[in-house]
Amino acid sequence: MSSATADATGIRSRPTPARGFKRFHHDHVTAIRGVTTIVVLLLAWEFVARVFMKGSIAVAAPTEIISEYGKLARSGDLWRDISASGQEFIYGFLAAVVVGIAIGLAMGSSKVVRDYLDPVINAFYATPVIALGPLFILWLGIGLSSKVAVVFILAVLPIIINTDTGIRNVDPHILETANAFSATRRQIFLKVMLPAALPFVISGIRLGVGRGLIGVVAGELFASQAGMGYLVLSSSQVFNPAGVFVGITALAITGIVSMILLKRLERKLAPWRTGDA
Repeated sequence: MSSATADATGIRSRPTPARGFKRFHHDHVTAIRGVTTIVVLLLAWEFVARVFMKGSIAVAAPTEIISEYGKLARSGDLWRDISASGQEFIYGFLAAVVVGIAIGLAMGSSKVVRDYLDPVINAFYATPVIALGPLFILWLGIGLSSKVAVVFILAVLPIIINTDTGIRNVDPHILETANAFSATRRQIFLKVMLPAALPFVISGIRLGVGRGLIGVVAGELFASQAGMGYLVLSSSQVFNPAGVFVGITALAITGIVSMILLKRLERKLAPWRTGDA
């Protein structure tokens, strides 16, 4: 319903500010709630750090962290670390998405493939893969390859499992209907199974983002000379909590932005499965 009004001359006036604000609030209510929570937490964090933990070497206030961001940005160290971690994450995560979806589709579509691969996938998923980090460094060195491998192996597993689950949980009544209309195996896969599994695939990718970021830090903690994990480690060794929180918050922001983008992608590709309560 339009909030514009008409005067005696019949000319429509612009919407009133109150109606404009209500419209904005309605369209962005989820974002507003999230931002409100973050602002409240930051204010509480600042208060506790300044009042109750002033001078502590374990906690830095948000304003101190922002100041550290500026210091690292001016020195160029921040951009170096972002570039290093960004390359490791992007290469490892993109490889995980491609390989994970391909293997998950194969496992979900073929019992034979699932019988062969399921024990291996379950074994890797139950193994603390981060503990394999030193082995990757021994095999691939301390360069980019070992970090990419850690990110890949951590991110690929939830993508495989969710994709496989999505394919195998397609409504059998829909498959029966497709068969009744003489749909080919290829048509059933592309037009029925794949769209139905899409929300599961994207959920697996979202889980992979978090595990991939853990892989970035894990790989850099073992052996690295740049990156967010290296920043966290080096800052903790010189008792610089602000530097530690710079690395942590940078990774957290990356995760939040990735989740928002994936949610939007899911709304576009599978709008029937997304709804706001």
